[in-house]
Amino acid sequence: MKLKATALLITSLLVLAGCEQAEKSAQQLMGKAAESAKQAIDDTHKAAEQALSDATGTVIGKKESAEKDSDKSESSSQEI
Repeated sequence: MKLKATALLITSLLVLAGCEQAEKSAQQLMGKAAESAKQAIDDTHKAAEQALSDATGTVIGKKESAEKDSDKSESSSQEI
């Protein structure tokens, strides 16, 4: 009877050790998957910003130039 109990205890410990190892492996995989997903989101965001910049670049560039020109004319009129 003691031999069966000992065998059952050893088997239980081995199963638990296997479960802990499986859990650690699953956590590592989830961490890698999360990092990959974050990288994909960052890359997509960067590409979207670049596309938006390319699409509106001339309009924004002209607007910024116009604002700078108006600032210069305001400052020159204040000097007078």
